[in-house]
Amino acid sequence: MGTPDFAVPTLDAIVSAGHEVVLVVAQPDKPAGRGKKMRAPPVAARARELELPLAQPRALRSGPFPERYVGLEADVAVVIAYGRILPERLLDSPKFGCVNVHASLLPRWRGAAPIQAAIRAGDPITGVCTQRMEPSLDTGPVYHSTETPIAADDDAGSLHDRLAALSAEVCVRTLTELGTREPVPQSDDGITWASKISKADGEVDWSNPAVEIDRQIRAFTPWPGGWLPWKKGPLKLKKVVVVPGSGAAGEVLSTNPLRVACGTDALELALVQAPGKRPVSGTDFANGARLEVGGKLTWRS
Repeated sequence: MGTPDFAVPTLDAIVSAGHEVVLVVAQPDKPAGRGKKMRAPPVAARARELELPLAQPRALRSGPFPERYVGLEADVAVVIAYGRILPERLLDSPKFGCVNVHASLLPRWRGAAPIQAAIRAGDPITGVCTQRMEPSLDTGPVYHSTETPIAADDDAGSLHDRLAALSAEVCVRTLTELGTREPVPQSDDGITWASKISKADGEVDWSNPAVEIDRQIRAFTPWPGGWLPWKKGPLKLKKVVVVPGSGAAGEVLSTNPLRVACGTDALELALVQAPGKRPVSGTDFANGARLEVGGKLTWRS
Protein backbone atom coordinates (compact mmCIF):
# COMPACT_ATOMS: atom_id res chain seq x y z
CA MET A 1 0.00 0.00 0.00
CA GLY A 2 1.63 3.21 -1.19
CA THR A 3 1.05 6.19 -3.45
CA PRO A 4 3.95 8.54 -4.39
CA ASP A 5 7.38 8.14 -6.01
CA PHE A 6 8.89 7.41 -2.61
CA ALA A 7 7.14 4.04 -2.45
CA VAL A 8 8.04 2.77 -5.95
CA PRO A 9 11.54 1.43 -5.11
CA THR A 10 10.05 -0.61 -2.27
CA LEU A 11 7.42 -2.14 -4.57
CA ASP A 12 10.15 -3.02 -7.08
CA ALA A 13 12.32 -4.54 -4.35
CA ILE A 14 9.49 -6.71 -3.03
CA VAL A 15 8.82 -8.06 -6.51
CA SER A 16 12.52 -8.59 -7.24
CA ALA A 17 12.93 -10.51 -3.97
CA GLY A 18 10.37 -13.03 -5.20
CA HIS A 19 7.52 -12.23 -2.84
CA GLU A 20 4.04 -12.84 -4.20
CA VAL A 21 2.16 -9.55 -4.42
CA VAL A 22 -1.53 -10.37 -4.20
CA LEU A 23 -2.66 -6.74 -4.41
CA VAL A 24 -1.19 -3.26 -4.79
CA VAL A 25 -3.23 -0.50 -3.17
CA ALA A 26 -2.80 3.18 -4.07
CA GLN A 27 -4.88 6.31 -3.79
CA PRO A 28 -7.25 7.14 -6.68
CA ASP A 29 -6.14 8.94 -9.83
CA LYS A 30 -6.28 12.72 -9.54
CA PRO A 31 -6.41 15.63 -12.00
CA ALA A 32 -2.99 17.15 -12.61
CA GLY A 33 -1.31 19.76 -14.79
CA ARG A 34 -2.83 22.73 -16.55
CA GLY A 35 -5.27 20.55 -18.43
CA LYS A 36 -6.38 18.82 -15.22
CA LYS A 37 -6.23 15.44 -16.89
CA MET A 38 -6.59 12.44 -14.60
CA ARG A 39 -3.19 11.04 -13.65
CA ALA A 40 -2.39 7.81 -11.86
CA PRO A 41 -0.15 8.09 -8.80
CA PRO A 42 3.34 6.62 -9.31
CA VAL A 43 2.65 3.40 -7.40
CA ALA A 44 -0.48 2.68 -9.42
CA ALA A 45 1.35 3.38 -12.67
CA ARG A 46 4.19 1.07 -11.66
CA ALA A 47 1.77 -1.70 -10.63
CA ARG A 48 0.21 -1.57 -14.09
CA GLU A 49 3.65 -1.79 -15.71
CA LEU A 50 4.40 -4.87 -13.62
CA GLU A 51 0.94 -6.29 -14.41
CA LEU A 52 0.11 -6.62 -10.72
CA PRO A 53 -3.46 -6.60 -9.35
CA LEU A 54 -4.34 -3.05 -8.34
CA ALA A 55 -6.97 -1.35 -6.18
CA GLN A 56 -7.48 2.40 -5.76
CA PRO A 57 -10.34 2.58 -3.27
CA ARG A 58 -12.00 5.85 -2.35
CA ALA A 59 -13.30 4.37 0.91
CA LEU A 60 -11.50 2.06 3.33
CA ARG A 61 -14.35 1.42 5.76
CA SER A 62 -17.24 0.82 3.37
CA GLY A 63 -17.92 -0.37 -0.17
CA PRO A 64 -16.32 -3.39 -1.82
CA PHE A 65 -12.70 -2.80 -0.84
CA PRO A 66 -12.66 -3.94 2.83
CA GLU A 67 -14.20 -7.30 1.91
CA ARG A 68 -11.78 -7.76 -0.98
CA TYR A 69 -8.81 -6.90 1.24
CA VAL A 70 -9.84 -9.23 4.08
CA GLY A 71 -10.65 -11.99 1.61
CA LEU A 72 -7.08 -12.02 0.35
CA GLU A 73 -5.94 -13.72 3.58
CA ALA A 74 -2.54 -12.15 3.03
CA ASP A 75 0.49 -12.93 5.19
CA VAL A 76 1.42 -9.25 5.56
CA ALA A 77 0.58 -5.82 4.24
CA VAL A 78 3.44 -3.41 3.53
CA VAL A 79 2.46 0.23 3.92
CA ILE A 80 4.74 3.04 2.74
CA ALA A 81 3.61 6.62 2.15
CA TYR A 82 0.06 5.52 1.41
CA GLY A 83 -1.32 8.78 2.78
CA ARG A 84 -4.41 7.46 4.57
CA ILE A 85 -5.16 6.07 8.01
CA LEU A 86 -6.05 2.36 7.96
CA PRO A 87 -9.02 1.21 10.04
CA GLU A 88 -8.27 -1.38 12.69
CA ARG A 89 -10.01 -4.15 10.73
CA LEU A 90 -7.53 -3.74 7.89
CA LEU A 91 -4.58 -3.55 10.28
CA ASP A 92 -5.52 -6.84 11.90
CA SER A 93 -6.47 -8.81 8.79
CA PRO A 94 -3.06 -10.06 7.52
CA LYS A 95 -1.47 -12.99 9.36
CA PHE A 96 1.52 -10.91 10.48
CA GLY A 97 -0.32 -7.58 10.50
CA CYS A 98 0.80 -4.48 8.64
CA VAL A 99 4.43 -3.39 8.34
CA ASN A 100 4.96 0.32 7.83
CA VAL A 101 8.14 1.69 6.24
CA HIS A 102 8.75 5.13 7.77
CA ALA A 103 11.32 7.74 6.71
CA SER A 104 12.78 8.56 10.12
CA LEU A 105 14.37 6.92 13.12
CA LEU A 106 11.32 6.46 15.29
CA PRO A 107 10.24 7.74 17.76
CA ARG A 108 11.83 10.90 16.29
CA TRP A 109 9.65 12.51 13.64
CA ARG A 110 6.44 10.59 13.76
CA GLY A 111 3.91 12.01 11.33
CA ALA A 112 3.48 13.26 7.81
CA ALA A 113 6.70 15.04 6.79
CA PRO A 114 9.69 13.48 8.58
CA ILE A 115 12.21 14.23 5.83
CA GLN A 116 11.54 17.96 5.89
CA ALA A 117 11.41 18.03 9.69
CA ALA A 118 14.81 16.37 10.07
CA ILE A 119 16.54 18.87 7.78
CA ARG A 120 14.86 21.92 9.28
CA ALA A 121 15.76 20.83 12.81
CA GLY A 122 19.42 20.43 11.84
CA ASP A 123 19.54 16.72 12.65
CA PRO A 124 22.96 15.25 11.81
CA ILE A 125 21.45 11.87 10.91
CA THR A 126 18.14 10.40 9.90
CA GLY A 127 17.12 7.08 8.45
CA VAL A 128 14.39 4.57 7.74
CA CYS A 129 12.69 2.03 9.96
CA THR A 130 10.02 -0.61 9.71
CA GLN A 131 7.34 -0.85 12.38
CA ARG A 132 4.39 -3.09 13.10
CA MET A 133 1.44 -0.77 12.68
CA GLU A 134 -0.95 0.08 15.48
CA PRO A 135 -4.17 2.14 15.40
CA SER A 136 -2.24 5.16 16.76
CA LEU A 137 0.07 6.94 14.33
CA ASP A 138 3.68 5.72 14.07
CA THR A 139 3.75 4.24 17.57
CA GLY A 140 4.32 0.58 16.69
CA PRO A 141 7.31 -1.55 17.70
CA VAL A 142 10.29 -1.41 15.32
CA TYR A 143 11.66 -4.35 13.32
CA HIS A 144 14.66 -2.79 11.59
CA SER A 145 16.24 0.62 11.11
CA THR A 146 19.14 2.03 9.14
CA GLU A 147 20.82 5.42 9.35
CA THR A 148 22.15 7.94 6.86
CA PRO A 149 23.92 11.25 7.56
CA ILE A 150 22.31 14.52 6.52
CA ALA A 151 24.89 16.45 4.52
CA ALA A 152 25.25 20.22 4.72
CA ASP A 153 23.97 20.54 1.15
CA ASP A 154 21.15 17.97 1.39
CA ASP A 155 17.69 19.20 0.56
CA ALA A 156 14.38 17.37 0.85
CA GLY A 157 14.70 16.16 -2.72
CA SER A 158 18.14 14.55 -2.37
CA LEU A 159 17.32 13.07 1.03
CA HIS A 160 13.99 11.77 -0.29
CA ASP A 161 15.75 9.80 -3.03
CA ARG A 162 18.34 8.34 -0.67
CA LEU A 163 15.75 7.31 1.90
CA ALA A 164 13.53 5.79 -0.79
CA ALA A 165 16.40 3.46 -1.75
CA LEU A 166 17.10 2.61 1.89
CA SER A 167 13.39 1.93 2.43
CA ALA A 168 13.46 -0.80 -0.17
CA GLU A 169 16.43 -2.49 1.50
CA VAL A 170 14.97 -2.32 5.01
CA CYS A 171 11.58 -3.56 3.86
CA VAL A 172 12.97 -6.66 2.14
CA ARG A 173 15.14 -7.42 5.17
CA THR A 174 12.07 -7.18 7.40
CA LEU A 175 9.98 -9.45 5.20
CA THR A 176 12.78 -12.04 5.17
CA GLU A 177 12.72 -12.25 8.98
CA LEU A 178 8.99 -11.88 9.49
CA GLY A 179 7.71 -14.45 11.95
CA THR A 180 11.15 -15.10 13.44
CA ARG A 181 12.10 -11.59 14.63
CA GLU A 182 10.09 -9.76 17.28
CA PRO A 183 9.88 -5.97 16.89
CA VAL A 184 11.21 -3.78 19.70
CA PRO A 185 8.86 -1.28 21.40
CA GLN A 186 9.69 2.37 20.77
CA SER A 187 11.19 4.43 23.55
CA ASP A 188 8.97 6.88 25.40
CA ASP A 189 11.83 9.39 25.23
CA GLY A 190 12.73 11.51 22.20
CA ILE A 191 9.27 11.59 20.63
CA THR A 192 8.85 14.42 18.09
CA TRP A 193 6.17 15.13 15.50
CA ALA A 194 6.46 16.15 11.86
CA SER A 195 3.26 17.85 10.79
CA LYS A 196 2.01 18.29 7.24
CA ILE A 197 3.67 21.09 5.30
CA SER A 198 2.03 23.94 3.42
CA LYS A 199 3.20 26.69 1.07
CA ALA A 200 3.37 29.09 4.01
CA ASP A 201 6.14 27.01 5.60
CA GLY A 202 8.56 28.19 2.92
CA GLU A 203 8.18 31.93 3.54
CA VAL A 204 11.50 33.34 4.76
CA ASP A 205 11.74 35.68 7.74
CA TRP A 206 15.03 37.58 7.58
CA SER A 207 15.00 38.11 11.35
CA ASN A 208 15.83 34.43 11.85
CA PRO A 209 19.49 33.31 12.00
CA ALA A 210 21.04 32.59 8.59
CA VAL A 211 21.74 28.97 9.49
CA GLU A 212 18.05 28.41 10.30
CA ILE A 213 16.90 30.03 7.05
CA ASP A 214 19.36 27.86 5.10
CA ARG A 215 17.91 24.75 6.73
CA GLN A 216 14.37 25.99 6.05
CA ILE A 217 15.08 26.50 2.35
CA ARG A 218 16.73 23.09 2.01
CA ALA A 219 13.95 21.39 4.01
CA PHE A 220 11.29 22.74 1.67
CA THR A 221 13.11 22.19 -1.63
CA PRO A 222 11.65 21.21 -4.05
CA TRP A 223 8.26 22.09 -2.51
CA PRO A 224 7.15 24.63 -1.49
CA GLY A 225 10.65 26.06 -1.69
CA GLY A 226 12.07 28.97 0.26
CA TRP A 227 10.44 32.16 -0.92
CA LEU A 228 9.73 35.84 -0.32
CA PRO A 229 6.64 37.83 -1.30
CA TRP A 230 7.48 39.69 -4.54
CA LYS A 231 5.76 41.72 -7.23
CA LYS A 232 3.53 39.15 -8.94
CA GLY A 233 4.20 36.06 -6.86
CA PRO A 234 6.88 34.43 -4.75
CA LEU A 235 10.56 35.19 -5.24
CA LYS A 236 12.09 31.72 -4.90
CA LEU A 237 15.42 31.34 -3.15
CA LYS A 238 16.78 28.31 -4.97
CA LYS A 239 20.27 28.12 -3.47
CA VAL A 240 21.80 30.03 -0.58
CA VAL A 241 25.06 29.97 1.37
CA VAL A 242 25.58 31.07 4.98
CA VAL A 243 28.26 33.79 5.14
CA PRO A 244 29.56 36.26 7.75
CA GLY A 245 27.78 39.59 7.80
CA SER A 246 25.71 41.92 9.91
CA GLY A 247 23.03 44.51 9.41
CA ALA A 248 19.32 45.04 9.83
CA ALA A 249 17.30 41.94 8.99
CA GLY A 250 16.69 41.86 5.23
CA GLU A 251 19.30 44.55 4.49
CA VAL A 252 21.23 44.15 1.24
CA LEU A 253 24.90 44.01 2.23
CA SER A 254 26.26 43.41 -1.26
CA THR A 255 24.88 43.05 -4.77
CA ASN A 256 27.88 41.25 -6.32
CA PRO A 257 27.51 38.68 -4.88
CA LEU A 258 24.02 39.29 -3.54
CA ARG A 259 24.19 39.07 0.25
CA VAL A 260 21.41 39.79 2.71
CA ALA A 261 21.63 40.28 6.47
CA CYS A 262 19.73 37.92 8.75
CA GLY A 263 19.05 37.88 12.46
CA THR A 264 22.51 36.38 12.85
CA ASP A 265 25.09 36.34 10.03
CA ALA A 266 23.97 36.66 6.40
CA LEU A 267 22.96 34.66 3.36
CA GLU A 268 24.51 34.80 -0.07
CA LEU A 269 21.75 34.23 -2.62
CA ALA A 270 23.48 32.10 -5.21
CA LEU A 271 20.41 31.26 -7.30
CA VAL A 272 16.99 32.93 -7.28
CA GLN A 273 13.89 32.83 -9.45
CA ALA A 274 11.52 35.75 -9.88
CA PRO A 275 7.84 35.07 -10.70
CA GLY A 276 7.48 33.91 -14.30
CA LYS A 277 11.24 34.00 -14.90
CA ARG A 278 13.99 31.43 -15.16
CA PRO A 279 16.45 30.95 -12.28
CA VAL A 280 19.39 33.37 -12.36
CA SER A 281 22.34 34.21 -10.14
CA GLY A 282 21.72 36.52 -7.23
CA THR A 283 23.97 39.11 -8.88
CA ASP A 284 21.95 39.09 -12.11
CA PHE A 285 18.73 39.34 -10.15
CA ALA A 286 20.10 42.27 -8.11
CA ASN A 287 21.04 44.10 -11.30
CA GLY A 288 17.67 43.48 -12.93
CA ALA A 289 15.73 44.45 -9.81
CA ARG A 290 18.00 47.48 -9.26
CA LEU A 291 18.76 46.52 -5.70
CA GLU A 292 21.05 48.82 -3.75
CA VAL A 293 23.35 48.21 -0.83
CA GLY A 294 21.59 49.37 2.32
CA GLY A 295 18.13 48.72 0.90
CA LYS A 296 15.81 45.89 1.95
CA LEU A 297 15.17 42.73 0.00
CA THR A 298 11.45 42.65 0.54
CA TRP A 299 8.25 43.50 -1.28
CA ARG A 300 4.86 44.40 0.10
CA SER A 301 2.13 45.56 -2.27
